[in-house]
Amino acid sequence: SRALLTDPPLHSEDSRSDSISQAEPLTMPTFDVPYFRYIDDEGTEGEEEWSSSRSLSSIEEDSSTDSAVSDRYVVVSGTPEKILEHLLNELTLEEDQPKEAETLLDDFLLTYPVFMSTSDLCQALLDSTYCTKRCRGKEDGREALERKRKVLYLVSQWMELCNDFLRDDERIKHFMKTLCSYVLDDLFEHPSLEKDVGELQKLYMLHRRHTTDEYSPQRKSKALFHQLSLRDNGLQSRGVLRESKEALCHVYVTINSFLSVRVHAGVMAQELLQAVAERMDVPQGELLLVAVTYPGGRLLLQPQDRILSDCLRPIGRLHVCRKDLGEILNPFTDNSELQQTAARMLTLNTWDVALALTNLDWAIFHSVHEQELVYFTFGRHSSSSSRTVALELLLQRCNEVQLWVMTEVLLCPLLCKRVQLIKKFIKIAAHCKAQRNLNCFFAIILGLNTAAVSRLSQTWEKIPGKFKKLFSELEAITDPSLNHKAYRESFKKMKAPKIPFLPLLLKDITFIHEGNKTFHDNLVNFEKLHMIADAMRFLRQCQRDHMGNDISQKSSSEARAYIDYLHVIDNQQTLFELSHRLEPRA
Repeated sequence: SRALLTDPPLHSEDSRSDSISQAEPLTMPTFDVPYFRYIDDEGTEGEEEWSSSRSLSSIEEDSSTDSAVSDRYVVVSGTPEKILEHLLNELTLEEDQPKEAETLLDDFLLTYPVFMSTSDLCQALLDSTYCTKRCRGKEDGREALERKRKVLYLVSQWMELCNDFLRDDERIKHFMKTLCSYVLDDLFEHPSLEKDVGELQKLYMLHRRHTTDEYSPQRKSKALFHQLSLRDNGLQSRGVLRESKEALCHVYVTINSFLSVRVHAGVMAQELLQAVAERMDVPQGELLLVAVTYPGGRLLLQPQDRILSDCLRPIGRLHVCRKDLGEILNPFTDNSELQQTAARMLTLNTWDVALALTNLDWAIFHSVHEQELVYFTFGRHSSSSSRTVALELLLQRCNEVQLWVMTEVLLCPLLCKRVQLIKKFIKIAAHCKAQRNLNCFFAIILGLNTAAVSRLSQTWEKIPGKFKKLFSELEAITDPSLNHKAYRESFKKMKAPKIPFLPLLLKDITFIHEGNKTFHDNLVNFEKLHMIADAMRFLRQCQRDHMGNDISQKSSSEARAYIDYLHVIDNQQTLFELSHRLEPRA
């Protein structure tokens, strides 16, 4: 049965109706549920008519129970407080949670930022345990103890799942100290909480301080969220990108082209300038590094200036310039040395190049947290942009690789070398597919399929037949017809870990979002959030390695050095001009 959980509306900003269109999601079937159960403020039950968009799996499950009413509720919509209360009622203290309760908990923890701020959730958890007397007056000591243990279990799962987003949140630190203080005070009355307190303190490095009268957490505890010891629940620890000490930095060497440089998070201007100078084979002393902070605004970077902000974004658009006698900073106009990159590309092994691309993509993809999909899609909080760094970086990398393929082909002046170069890229795309990196695979195929490259008829005529056949087979996987059926079937057969084509996953989530209201009569449409959580679990599944084999392998230093400094022209008009220069229009 479907449950609607009701309660008096919260603050207006938390219960506002969504103005998104009510059109059905493109790929999700609909199913009418003639009756549902709701729970009002007094806890009484009733039945009313309602319909909801539901996943196909839900339809199949209900089809076998048409004649019976299940005792379990599946949340359709409700207020945040009532959804949380229902979740706590469904949880058990057994080692193996029922599948329904485990899914409901995962749905709630993955999607709560859509309908509830972190502060509100912290307060609601405290209210559920210690502060609210209205709903707890009839509970005996055993029920109160069970509820507290359930809240502690929920909090531990929350921290394990979302620690990357919460480690720097002062409100969370205050909440954890308050919760620990309350629970420690309860140890005298409920000694059985000792194990739960130990787990909580182990997770957050809050060491107990014993005194004559009371237990209290150590106030000067540091690095509250530095490390989390995960339970055997299948969740993998992922360090945020800031901890990986690597990021991608675009340094423009002409008006329309840049070098994509792989750097560590704390890179200084002097280090970046030295790397670019070596890549361009130009003395470092002749170069300056300038950040364009706004149109017309230029900042000359000093050697010890940091390039990246705390959220791993450059302080401005970076340009490398030649030193001039005056204060005018002129970007490079002669990029003849950059046009020789095709010759270097032809000397590299295609498997090594694909492996270097995959290793970099996997390092970024493994840092993507499931909740980044929610922040990226809904963008409800003003600070959400700082919480989608890894996801945006992987999307940027996909566009970058596509432009890199076009740049390499269109900067190759000789027809015979251009043919060899396209053959190389076809093989690299095939290797990326073999390495289960579909994000880079798509980028390379799309790069070869762009108008500026595909119009080079003289070049494509020289491609051998077996390479044309291979390209056609690979191209068929990227066919968008029938909602990318070919890609979905091919990807489903691949074992984890694997890197999906991220733009398509975001498209699926966007259709779910735009095809269903987030709120129904000021109640959270939890069924919609369940569908989004399914897509987030798909991302988690791709990051897992069930067979114990890591997707990344050791690539050659030469291939990595090349991939770490991709030369990219990001101006479509310039790319078309290069294309017509190579093969003028008849």
